[in-house]
Amino acid sequence: MQADQTGVFVGGGGKDQRSPQILRYGFGNRHGLIAGATGTGKTITMQIIAEEFSRAGVPVFVTDIKGDVGGMALPGTPRGGLERRAAQIGLDGYGYRECPVIFWDIFGERGHPVRATIAELGPLLLSRMLDLTEAQEGVINVAFRISDDEGLPILNLEDLRAMLGFLGENRREISQSYGNVTTASIGAIQRKLLVLENQGAAQFFSEPALALSDFMRQAPDGRGYVSILHAERLMRTPRLYATFLLWLLSQLFEELPELGDPEKPVLVFFFDEAHLLFNGAPRTLIEKVERVARLIRSKGVGVYFITQNPDDVPDTVLGQLGNRVQHALRAFTARDQQALRRAAQTYRPNPRFDIADAIRDVGVGEAVTSFLEDRGNPGMAERTLIRPPSSAMGPIDEDQRQMLMRDSPVAGKYERAVDSDSAHEMLARRAEAAAREAEAALAEPERAREFNSARRYEPPARGGQGQGPARTPARRGDSALDVFTKSMARQLGTRTGQVLVRGVLGGLLRGR
Repeated sequence: MQADQTGVFVGGGGKDQRSPQILRYGFGNRHGLIAGATGTGKTITMQIIAEEFSRAGVPVFVTDIKGDVGGMALPGTPRGGLERRAAQIGLDGYGYRECPVIFWDIFGERGHPVRATIAELGPLLLSRMLDLTEAQEGVINVAFRISDDEGLPILNLEDLRAMLGFLGENRREISQSYGNVTTASIGAIQRKLLVLENQGAAQFFSEPALALSDFMRQAPDGRGYVSILHAERLMRTPRLYATFLLWLLSQLFEELPELGDPEKPVLVFFFDEAHLLFNGAPRTLIEKVERVARLIRSKGVGVYFITQNPDDVPDTVLGQLGNRVQHALRAFTARDQQALRRAAQTYRPNPRFDIADAIRDVGVGEAVTSFLEDRGNPGMAERTLIRPPSSAMGPIDEDQRQMLMRDSPVAGKYERAVDSDSAHEMLARRAEAAAREAEAALAEPERAREFNSARRYEPPARGGQGQGPARTPARRGDSALDVFTKSMARQLGTRTGQVLVRGVLGGLLRGR
């Protein structure tokens, strides 16, 4: 048969060409699962489905875990085996063609940088990424609330450190209005931020933030761009990887309009190593993924999880995945056999073969498939030979990658980081103003008496903007220098401010 115009021709049934397996474009936003043991062909299946969505004008996002998806940017090399497979499954008109590709990389090494602000990430995903305790997550929530109340944007790691320092120096006053804030929790968060920074997260948490419209581009010929996220290095920090993917889904859910059931998706995501999203995840986070998966399909977005075993995906999320491709599962242990039986039970039975046996026995490039049909009902399970890809299989040469990046439609847009005015700079200016005021007060006795009142943080009225710091009398016996020292300590939460205090106070104290 010719490549289907209403859906992705995934494969066929062999010599008798029984039941060609079609993933219908109209059900492409009903999500899907590509599962199977290592080396059974999951990546190629992901590649051919992504190719066909792109050909239909649907933008695609793919995570490249091993660096072997970049070949999609090049036409495939003629091979007799591929052409024999195409003939065997009845795929007429098979040929070789590249896909329009944009390369991305959170670290900016092998693709355009991907950035987001901490404010966009939010306290829940940030706490998940840092693996915080309940008490530490509470401190993060307080930091975000005061950031909103005081107009102190948290955009990058420096901003978050500044806010945590501000909380630490004013913890008594803040605890009265927002709940207990302890130095132990703040210290633990700061240490985890340092580990995260050492892993390269500072490059991700910055500006300019990614515009989601750049993931939803079409090439001049009408094909959808395939955005390939290079994730070899990112995989060494699985929490950052999982958090990024969840952030991306959340942003799409918030920004895209409701579409109902479009004729084809507006965007399709393929998330490799999907188990990293769920390993050790708290129940609240799994509920968030389930909610996004359930509701984002009405916005025309399809999400496809690629993993080794369906058991890697929680049942509440697995139930949302209507299109299934199950490559071989190896049942070497009793636990493996149980997992194989559970996987077989999620398919609509086929009287012609035992599904569990088929999942165990299928070879490389073969799978048990089931796609939605008619009114969205699951199709009967079929043992399917997967079609060959039209683009190249495997990695792309680095020189070719760099050339494609130079010609990319987003070239030059994200390469240079921007440091906007935010919490770090605002608190530093506040500290500098306090330092100048203190120096002037020390030089003039009358102003010293006027200054003999320490600044302290006063939480803003709940539901409104902060009214600024209030003045309280200094303790009897405090000198102007003592008052200034305490005032400055309360004001500072950044490395810039700490250096300033060390410089100012160092000169003053040496002269005492």
